[in-house]
Amino acid sequence: MTASGVRVRIAPSPTGEPHVGTAYIALFNYLFALKHGGEFILRIEDTDATRSTPEFEQKVLDALKWTGLKWSEGPDVGGPYGPYRQSDRKHIYGEYVEKIVAAGHGFRCFCTPERLEEMRAGQRAAGKQPKYDGRCLNLSAQEVTTRMAAGEPSVVRMKIPTEGACKFHDGVYGDVEIPWDSVDMQVLLKADGMPTYHMANVVDDYLMKITHVARGEEWLASVPKHILIYQYLGLEPPVFMHLSLMRNADKSKLSKRKNPTSISYYSALGYLPEALMNFLGLFFIQIAEGEEMMTMDELAQKFDPDNLSKAGAIFDVQKLDWLNGRWLREKLSPEEFIARVFEWASENARLTEGLKLAQSRIGKLGELPPLTGFLLASDVGLTPASFGGIKAPAAETLEVLEIVQTDLEKILEWNVETIEAELRAIAERTGKKLKVITAPLFVAMSGSSRSLPLFDSMALLGRSVVRQRLKVAAQVVKTIAAA
Repeated sequence: MTASGVRVRIAPSPTGEPHVGTAYIALFNYLFALKHGGEFILRIEDTDATRSTPEFEQKVLDALKWTGLKWSEGPDVGGPYGPYRQSDRKHIYGEYVEKIVAAGHGFRCFCTPERLEEMRAGQRAAGKQPKYDGRCLNLSAQEVTTRMAAGEPSVVRMKIPTEGACKFHDGVYGDVEIPWDSVDMQVLLKADGMPTYHMANVVDDYLMKITHVARGEEWLASVPKHILIYQYLGLEPPVFMHLSLMRNADKSKLSKRKNPTSISYYSALGYLPEALMNFLGLFFIQIAEGEEMMTMDELAQKFDPDNLSKAGAIFDVQKLDWLNGRWLREKLSPEEFIARVFEWASENARLTEGLKLAQSRIGKLGELPPLTGFLLASDVGLTPASFGGIKAPAAETLEVLEIVQTDLEKILEWNVETIEAELRAIAERTGKKLKVITAPLFVAMSGSSRSLPLFDSMALLGRSVVRQRLKVAAQVVKTIAAA
């Protein structure tokens, strides 16, 4: 334990590309730990076994390391309160769930997924908030024992007070009051024996001696459930702090459907990690005009967790571009700049693997830039003319781009083989020839119909860049279809 006793954590789920919002929340916790001489911990919350993958976990670790954040405990460095991956802690949670049930604060629920969906559909149709209706709340101990002995699948749910409200103090929002009748009877233990996020989160924070929980404001509504679990277990809750979500300039939520949100996208485009963290850190401090450029140490000095804005952090890409440009020009020596360029070009072996792919396609080295430049470009400059060589009607091309965009999201492991398999499956399912599927993708990825092998190129570009290029291509083709 540290001198201050302050222990904070970042606990991402490895279910997709690490979001820039994860870096935003992680940075707050990191600066909070620095400010108080405390510990910053990384925990992997992989209770969602169907969507969590080792590849995504590695991407989380790589992305957070790229940002420059350092944790004193985590799945990669160990620590006194491990393991730091929830799937490795599965054996820990059962006794805490049983304690809640034994004290009469939890109950076995045998409702099938079909029955629950029907129940929620009925509630939504009646204009009500969907939540569990309590069908299994008062089953007798004998009936529960009999049904479990018969092997009937069940989950454990928590009981919720029927009257009054949960009152608590939040480090950002101040005093908060949430009526109990708006809180669902949360599942604590799933039928497969894994705890839900809420149960594991509370137990892990307690066992890891977390003193302050700082996370996004979307979790504010879950605080009553978490406080109840702490009470049911006879434990003292940590201090809660809920940070305003990052938003687009139009105040809409920052989401990958609208804008690139993956940390890997910003590293692939050549943003410096120092500039991105500088940009995110400005949301947590008060500064005067002209003081925007700050190192991590300078951010830590200015950091004031007692004076945070609830207005929302606007993710202004133009400001990020401006800051990144200043970092490139003002903070790096020529030698450092050149080293960074080579480091960036070598990321994911884009340059070396791209050159290998190009070797059989050129007659002289001077042909390399137009052939391979798309692997390093921020933007391939698509215009309606770029798609002039595509024989299919614009409406069909748009349909292909939109199907590919949706289906590629389903790929868990991103590599040449999985990309090829998915595109071939799309061709088969839609009854189109493979070249009808791939022709617009060559243009979307490279800006040209003559390029490096498509599947390899998409693998090298990475999921987040491919996603954005497909999005841009679809917008361009829409203008052709509308003309």
